[in-house]
Amino acid sequence: MKTWIPDSRNFAYLNWKQVDALPRESTLLILPTAAIEQHGHHLPLATDTLINNLLLGHALAKIPLELPVYALPPVHYGKSNEHIGFPGTLSVSASTFMAVLRDIGSSISSAGFQKLVLYNTHGGNTSLIDVMARDLRAEFGLRTFALHGSGGASFEGLDPQERSYGFHAGEVETSFLLAALPKLVDSSAYTSNYIADINKPELLRPENAPAIFAWLTRDIAPSGVLGDPRASSSEKGCRWIEEAATRLASALEVMFHYAPDIGPDIQPSIGRGIPADVKADIGANFTK
Repeated sequence: MKTWIPDSRNFAYLNWKQVDALPRESTLLILPTAAIEQHGHHLPLATDTLINNLLLGHALAKIPLELPVYALPPVHYGKSNEHIGFPGTLSVSASTFMAVLRDIGSSISSAGFQKLVLYNTHGGNTSLIDVMARDLRAEFGLRTFALHGSGGASFEGLDPQERSYGFHAGEVETSFLLAALPKLVDSSAYTSNYIADINKPELLRPENAPAIFAWLTRDIAPSGVLGDPRASSSEKGCRWIEEAATRLASALEVMFHYAPDIGPDIQPSIGRGIPADVKADIGANFTK
């Protein structure tokens, strides 16, 4: 599969002697997680995985060369049962997904490494990533971080409705691929569906609310699209890739340098030294 990860940052390109020479306490390992699932009539099944690699690759290129930060091979398959019923979707169960992450974390810990980032670009994995970050910390003592999507990019120029409910195969994802792999985008096949309307606020929402309802894509969108890709462009994609990569690189550097102050009479100073805007948005997500 296409990669934008710099060769010098690709953990799998090292031999075991090179790995053995890495500083165990400071090396930051990044495990990408995404999905292989339907993305409407106009985007490929690998969209989430490609976007993960694209944004992470551009982010790693911005990190100072002297910092030992490496991308692990990605976990391509995710919990995608919201898209079951659409041909091509390949989903694993929550227990399988978490077991894979647990076993990878075990291998990392047994090799003596202490810092792991779970970088996720599929919304169906989000809650599982948050659970596993805590579980890996508890079971193996790993200093574990969760990083989602664009790292809090603002996506300037995005319509408010699309910003709120362009969950899947909408303007952002389509613009990313128009900029990076335009041959994989069929712009003649755009369709649009939304799960909710920002102009009709309701107590019961699809997510990010005190009261939510569970949904499957086929309940809402016959084409599989949750959003509107028609305003997508390669120019927007290039601009948004740059913004997201900058945000992600900043977050990764904070994670690399993170060392909590924990004393007998104080609480852990989680987030100390994180810029306010990065701290507020570090968990932002753009894909489902």
